[in-house]
Amino acid sequence: MRKCIITVVGKDQVGIIAKVCNYLAEANINVLDISQTIVDGYFNMMMVVDVSAADRDFSVYAEDLDKLGESMGLNIRCQRSEIFEKMHRL
Repeated sequence: MRKCIITVVGKDQVGIIAKVCNYLAEANINVLDISQTIVDGYFNMMMVVDVSAADRDFSVYAEDLDKLGESMGLNIRCQRSEIFEKMHRL
């Protein structure tokens, strides 16, 4: 299993989860875990996904998600789990 971490941050709006999950489903990326909160009108989501069966290269879907975020006025980032874990160790 190859895991990635997807983070989504920005002003809350209708359809954020739907649009991100639709993209992931079309790319054959499975959502393993998802956590989201809304604080004072700001949306924050973190997803752990399995990209083992993805039909695109990592750089393609990372860029696609970045562009999706830009089109929605959000910051969407995708990182390989091993990099994410090393960056966030104490």
